Amino acid sequence: MAGKQERGDWRVGAARYQIERISRDERMSRDERMSRGERTGAQNRGSEEPADPGPQPDPEPTTDAGQSMMEERAHFVEIAIQQSIRRGDFDNLPGAGKPLADLQHNDPDWWIRRKIERENITGLGPPALTLRTEDAELDDRIDACHTEHAVRHLLEDFNTRVIAARRQLQGGPPVVTALRDANAEVQRWTDRRAAHAEARAAEQHEAAAALRAMTWGQRRRAKRQPPPAPQPPPAPQPQPQPPQ
Repeated sequence: MAGKQERGDWRVGAARYQIERISRDERMSRDERMSRGERTGAQNRGSEEPADPGPQPDPEPTTDAGQSMMEERAHFVEIAIQQSIRRGDFDNLPGAGKPLADLQHNDPDWWIRRKIERENITGLGPPALTLRTEDAELDDRIDACHTEHAVRHLLEDFNTRVIAARRQLQGGPPVVTALRDANAEVQRWTDRRAAHAEARAAEQHEAAAALRAMTWGQRRRAKRQPPPAPQPPPAPQPQPQPPQ
């Protein structure tokens, strides 16, 4: 009876061992399947996430700051203009209320010519402009000559440079300065000198007659006064230029 009980206990223990082993294997299999499923799900979720779009461009800045800066600058300029008006900086400007000059001539280089004349620039610029400026001042240079030979030498040099400027092929504005007739210019120079000498002689004659009409005391006071400044000769009239 005892042997049967021992054999029965042995069988029961073996059965329990088998059941526990099966249960342990099932739990291990279930845990492994669960962990494998979690890894697979995580991979699937990772594949479903959108790809990284990369660096995004910065949003366009608003124009409020730039608009405000422009308004402040315009306000500052307006204040500066009003202050200048109150100070009188714009009063009695040269050319105010007068028509624009040289509107009847179509000169593409008018601004260069005016700058040269205004700043008295010599020796700069293309020959067409320098010769034009020199032509406007040539009568004064002729009047400064004391002999006919000096006048002819000056005119010969001027005409030579005008011809050379017309023949040059370096480009630039066209040369419109006319040649000067040496004989005609010498005659005009002689006439101007004679007129100036007559005017000076007449002034001296009038001064001598006025001095003779004075009393001794008036002549003494007149001699103490400084002599009047000599009057400049009359400005020469511009000569019409022949058409080119």
